[in-house]
Amino acid sequence: MDYQQFIESKQHTGTNSGFKPLFMPDCLFDFQKYLAEWALIKGRSATFADCGLGKTLLQLVFAENIVRKTNRPFLILTPLAVSGQTVREAAKFGMEAHKCQDGKLNCCKIVVTNYERLHYFNPNDFAGACCDESGILKNFDGKTKAAVTDFMRKLPYRSLYTATAAPNDYIELGTSSEALGELGYMDMLARFFKNNQNSLHPSLYRHRGQNFALLNEGAKWRFRGHAERDFWRWVCSWARTLRKPSDVGFDDAAFILPPLETKEYVVKARTKNAEYLFDMPAVSLDEQRDERRRTITERCELAAELVSKNKGASVSWCHLNDEGDLLEKLIPNCVQVSGDDADEKKEEAFEAFQTGKIKNMVTKSKIGGFGLNWQHCAHQTFFPSHSFEQWYQSIRRSWRFGQKKTVHVDIITSEGESRVISNLRRKAQAAEVMFARLVELMNNELKIAKINPFTVKEKKPSWL
Repeated sequence: MDYQQFIESKQHTGTNSGFKPLFMPDCLFDFQKYLAEWALIKGRSATFADCGLGKTLLQLVFAENIVRKTNRPFLILTPLAVSGQTVREAAKFGMEAHKCQDGKLNCCKIVVTNYERLHYFNPNDFAGACCDESGILKNFDGKTKAAVTDFMRKLPYRSLYTATAAPNDYIELGTSSEALGELGYMDMLARFFKNNQNSLHPSLYRHRGQNFALLNEGAKWRFRGHAERDFWRWVCSWARTLRKPSDVGFDDAAFILPPLETKEYVVKARTKNAEYLFDMPAVSLDEQRDERRRTITERCELAAELVSKNKGASVSWCHLNDEGDLLEKLIPNCVQVSGDDADEKKEEAFEAFQTGKIKNMVTKSKIGGFGLNWQHCAHQTFFPSHSFEQWYQSIRRSWRFGQKKTVHVDIITSEGESRVISNLRRKAQAAEVMFARLVELMNNELKIAKINPFTVKEKKPSWL
């Protein structure tokens, strides 16, 4: 190779290991076609697109092309209850996908299953895999992240799709990079970041699994002085980020969201806190849990009242089993989906709600808050927590492209939970700034033209 090729080979950017599309359906919007073509040429990539921009269709197009290219099966991993929705979407767009729970492929080409069922499958059976709602990988020490990364490690074709890749901190992008076979999480930290403890020591680096908690404890990570631009160039070499089509240079006309109206309600506890003369804001997590349990009845009664005033479908999000049980009793024409329900029962209930057979739904954000399309529902009640991702994903089940009505979200809290709601607002503002900055920086880096300063051939002096 010549010198310029040698220099480029040393750069940490994603490589193109894919191929030109063999199949591209006419139903794709222009920006979707661009994203699909880019993902297939890359071979291993991530698409961080907002809710309702067609990530399910993009996954299916990616899978169909891999199947046609390799004549081998492709695996799509989804959250619980989304697998059936993905199979229906495939049929809608003229593709064939099959749901599988036990790892027996039975000549299926596009196989869809839940993350919880991954251990039944053998990676050697597949040419590639993709993750729907891949934000599930963000936890460095998470069991799901480890299982998915290990499963995908040797697959030639991989892709990730989510609206919340890094809900609060973009160093979480490292787990996505690792799953795709780019820089590992620890490699990314070592190259682009440093912390106030200067604790990235080779001994920790070698034993990353058992020492990560020590490494991350109390550490505040920041970019190295020279590294921010290089970091974003590296990210945009394997990922595309957008909240609307114009973020990647296309028209937004068909993707303008209806208004979102949020209203906060504060209930007063009927039972006094035995430790205080009057109610005080809960400070510690234990105090916040006690406050939540002490006001279950008051909050659930208000939620049921607000749902009863709504003429259409409603979703009531809860966190505690006692909240879900009481809401189910108080809300008419209601079905609760709880963690104790069998997977089949959960999927049946979600499908019944989506098709209008059930008017009102009660469930937890961690059960039904990811991946489902509920544009038919324009009203939600929400008990806030510290998780911005659960808040964002939950309201996006209804407030997404394809929704025709104004979406109303009623936030119900107690007098003692003021710190919870203020922390959620802070995280929401930080996430909005981070995502806007991420889009801006990535788009700027995509416009950078590669400049070769070594354009003039060296001339050998006459005296040599």
